Amino acid sequence: MSVSCGLEWVVCLGCTRWAWKRLTYIGAYDSEAWPAAAPGEFEPVPRICRVILAIYEDDLSNPTKFAPPGRGYAGVDLAGVVKRATYEHVGNTCPPYIVYVDHRHKEVVLAIRGLNLTRNADYKVVLMDNKLGMQMFDGGYVHHGLLKAAQFILERETKTLQELLQQNGPDYKLIFAGHSLGSGIAALMTVLVVNNRKMFGNIPRSQIRCYALAPARCMSLNLAVKYADVINSVVLQDDFLPRTPTPLEYIFGSIFCLPCLLFIMCLRDTFKQDKRKFKDPRRLYAPGRMYHIVERKFCRCGRFPPEVRTAIPVEGRFEHIVLSCSTTSDHAIVWIERESEKALELMKGNEKPTTPPAQQKMERLQSFEEEHKNALERAKTLDVPHAVDLSEVEIQEGSSPTPPSDTHSEATSEAKSTGRTSWDELMDKLFTRDEGGKLVVKEDIKARNIAIE
Repeated sequence: MSVSCGLEWVVCLGCTRWAWKRLTYIGAYDSEAWPAAAPGEFEPVPRICRVILAIYEDDLSNPTKFAPPGRGYAGVDLAGVVKRATYEHVGNTCPPYIVYVDHRHKEVVLAIRGLNLTRNADYKVVLMDNKLGMQMFDGGYVHHGLLKAAQFILERETKTLQELLQQNGPDYKLIFAGHSLGSGIAALMTVLVVNNRKMFGNIPRSQIRCYALAPARCMSLNLAVKYADVINSVVLQDDFLPRTPTPLEYIFGSIFCLPCLLFIMCLRDTFKQDKRKFKDPRRLYAPGRMYHIVERKFCRCGRFPPEVRTAIPVEGRFEHIVLSCSTTSDHAIVWIERESEKALELMKGNEKPTTPPAQQKMERLQSFEEEHKNALERAKTLDVPHAVDLSEVEIQEGSSPTPPSDTHSEATSEAKSTGRTSWDELMDKLFTRDEGGKLVVKEDIKARNIAIE
């Protein structure tokens, strides 16, 4: 009797501990070890948000729906709008999009709107057109329906993009952007263009960028890390979509309410080991480099001044579902635009190079290229399926373009041996620290050296 009572207490305590950890988990914990983003790299995000919001307007000269209060569509020049594709033009194949030339920032932008909750075709044709492991692409797995939509848009607009890049000169960048459903399409369009740059006048890889806002999980982990130098994903605090490992076709096709489904998935993934997640090559992830906008803290009411953190994570890539009342509201493009603008203003205001910060923070000393290389090496170390070598990815600017028939980029750096021991591991094997904290050779190494002598 006493044994059974003891087991009951153990089970109750275990369940209570699990419930406490899950219910008190906030989105800020996902990126607490990441360094802060720089204003220069985050500067395009708010204006890209406004370009996407412009797609929802019937008349940009008289916006009435989602114009940001006080700013309107600041930075969006009506004369720069080259083409607007509505549902009448694209039918059920993809969401509406806009082609826009930003002469001020020297960018050719193709932006795609998010999911239309009132339109069944968005569910059936795009989201539901997929099964786990259905579509292989470029050595990994991608979402089949989103890839078809990306191919459809590129077939329609390749000629337009070619002409715009040719007319405006080599200094102009090619930008793909999207929100929610559109973010997955934009990310896969970027992958297609990067592997077929010859069709776009041999545009350098460094001139291609993608901004995926509230990103959908659209590609396997090896591809998400491989293209982190060109794809940037922006997540607002507790947004559910980048964190939900459940395939998109199950999320939006479920008979359950969304909060119930998220709780069930949260309970299931608690007992799933991280190693099993990495070993599944079909598991899809949010693409590219991650930017996390954090504006709420544990046991604090209201919104705090937002801060932006960034990294190219391999483990902990938004794997924990957050059970909060803002899980769905943080997915809205309106809130992402508002908080990203606030965060950018704060970052610019805090730029004082001659004055030391009041609170010391970890600064990012690595360049983007080094950070990308480290992420690729980490993916190989964790045995991520189909993880690419450094020699298979174009890291340096100005590297030679890849022919359309190739699935991997031309080598620009020497491949490193995967079995090579890292410097930290070598130090741990050969040295230890004494009571004074100094490095000393381990005793077994000393004895071996004495025996040899």
